[in-house]
Amino acid sequence: MGTPLGDFIRARRDSTQPESLGLPERGRRRSPGLRRQDLGARAGISVEYLTRIEQGRDRNPSVAVVNALADALGLDPAERRHLRYLAKITGGECVARPRPAPPSRQVRPSLLRTLRLLEPGIALVTNKLGDVLARTAAFETVTSGSGLLDTDTPNLTRYVFTDPRARTFFADWDEVADEQAFDLWLGPSVETSEWFTAELAPLAGPELTRRLNRHVVPRRGVLRLNHPSGHELRLLREVLDASSDAQQLVVLLPEDEATAEAVDLLRGRSHGPLRAIS
Repeated sequence: MGTPLGDFIRARRDSTQPESLGLPERGRRRSPGLRRQDLGARAGISVEYLTRIEQGRDRNPSVAVVNALADALGLDPAERRHLRYLAKITGGECVARPRPAPPSRQVRPSLLRTLRLLEPGIALVTNKLGDVLARTAAFETVTSGSGLLDTDTPNLTRYVFTDPRARTFFADWDEVADEQAFDLWLGPSVETSEWFTAELAPLAGPELTRRLNRHVVPRRGVLRLNHPSGHELRLLREVLDASSDAQQLVVLLPEDEATAEAVDLLRGRSHGPLRAIS
């Protein structure tokens, strides 16, 4: 049985071309990407040890080995952080953990006050599972008619993978889906991530499980929305972590003048108070 750490290393090895690391092309290969032999040599570990890590038979590689693998694969800083996180939770799989359970939906009053100060801007409080815990009236405006906020406990990840309207609303649906799947690894806790993934997987099907196992570290560029009114919105994202609560404050800023004007038009149609969901 594999592990998240082994799956990530194997996925990155398969997607890494030898030429990108300055290695010679060795003709036809049975599988794509980098050979175990080449990766092991670059990382200074044996092929046998690398095989055990990839197959989940060694769950506790040292920090030095993890760093050597990151160097050998040419990982960028975000990918290195993810590799270290996977090493941590993979090693913890052998330790008894609490029963998986949903995270708290309570938002600290001070965080709600901060969100209120951002009115009339577009902002929300969420967590890595995609729960929309509180939002400004402007966030409701730019998502109106999309179906995202139709439930009492809206969740962005569930919406992306189970609501057909999401594929139209998000102009770059594939990228957004990769982002939401990746963030499930970073939920409020390992237990809550396991709970939510188990709940969502039967509904989302292979679209979710395939993306989870690929471990694609998202780039999080401009968020493009096709508003049902016909406006195309281009939004920049600023994310501020409220680490003590495993929540985050997300602010969406118009990327261009056309988007700013469209948001003003939409905001003129609808006014509402700050919404918190508990």
